[in-house]
Amino acid sequence: MTTTRQQTNTTTELNFSGPHVKATLITHARDYAVNGTALVVNPQPRRITVSEHPRKGIPPLSSTILRDTRIQEADTLILLRTDLDTPINAITGEPGWQHLADLLADEAAFPRTTPLFKSPQDDAGTARFDPAHLLGQSTAPARAQDFQIKANLWFAPAGTDCHIHNRHDFIEVHTQVHGLGRMQKFTAPDHTRLYEDLRMSPGYTTPDPFCTIGPDGSYHYPWHQYYADTDCVWLAVEYHRLTP
Repeated sequence: MTTTRQQTNTTTELNFSGPHVKATLITHARDYAVNGTALVVNPQPRRITVSEHPRKGIPPLSSTILRDTRIQEADTLILLRTDLDTPINAITGEPGWQHLADLLADEAAFPRTTPLFKSPQDDAGTARFDPAHLLGQSTAPARAQDFQIKANLWFAPAGTDCHIHNRHDFIEVHTQVHGLGRMQKFTAPDHTRLYEDLRMSPGYTTPDPFCTIGPDGSYHYPWHQYYADTDCVWLAVEYHRLTP
């Protein structure tokens, strides 16, 4: 990544930034000016306040689309800029994009007939929180832990079921960047067993991480997948526990 260093409002171009989606990490944001229109992601467990009245903002692990305003203060922000009227399918030709099967040790673990493509992944700062509290399993924070935040883009063409799965060794949320899609939950790895269908348009982030945390610290996800109604790009933000 290419970094411009300054004490506050430090801007870093993320490694998946390109002609179709410009992606910037802002750290130590103070009275940060959002010029023009941008999708602003809050990857931190604290609310971000926008400098307008009444003083509202962006909830933790959430996002919105802002235009010509200022953000009072934030540890980190991810800003995404894209032209929603321009076709997005050529994004997979940008450097570093790969079919998911090419990224897995066992290529047979993911069907090559499913056109799911992943951008390079980049670090997007760190966060400190109690995962049980963040995931709604305790009423007050108790045991704060440090997490590395990682982010990347995904692309799938219209009509793609992006594979039902239920295993991750991290906490994740997803933000719609371009097109219309859905995050779906199932009671079994079977498309007829759908029980929740979250419609996603640009600027929308799934409202809560899907997982819970077990006594051993492992994460338990329902069967879930992304479905692309149109050609879609979405952002995945992952929280990987740092070893003490």
